[in-house]
Amino acid sequence: MGRPEKGAGSVARIGRRVAAIALDWGIAMLISMFFFNSDPTANMIIFAATQMLFVGVTGHSIGHRVFGMQVQRLDGTAIKPLGGVVRTLLLCLIIPVLFSDSDQRGYHDRVGQTILVRI
Repeated sequence: MGRPEKGAGSVARIGRRVAAIALDWGIAMLISMFFFNSDPTANMIIFAATQMLFVGVTGHSIGHRVFGMQVQRLDGTAIKPLGGVVRTLLLCLIIPVLFSDSDQRGYHDRVGQTILVRI
């Protein structure tokens, strides 16, 4: 894909990805616990809303930012808000996330023409 093997601009590896999504999910669970009595539906809605907002506007969720990653389009430009929505909806289906290609991109990134890179 023309990305460096390591460092800034390289494809983010699975360890960082898992840690970031766990942090984002944990934040959604805390919000759900305080405001919605830990309702699982509220949990998913909060998670999806934060992903759509943060990834669609800034290119990274809180977890991505903490672990030094950003979602970009394949040409290295910033993801657009609609791209953040599509990526999040596919992410919430879970199945596209479980499978990745040889470039270490999940199918939610392939469909959205995005890549998660280290910054």
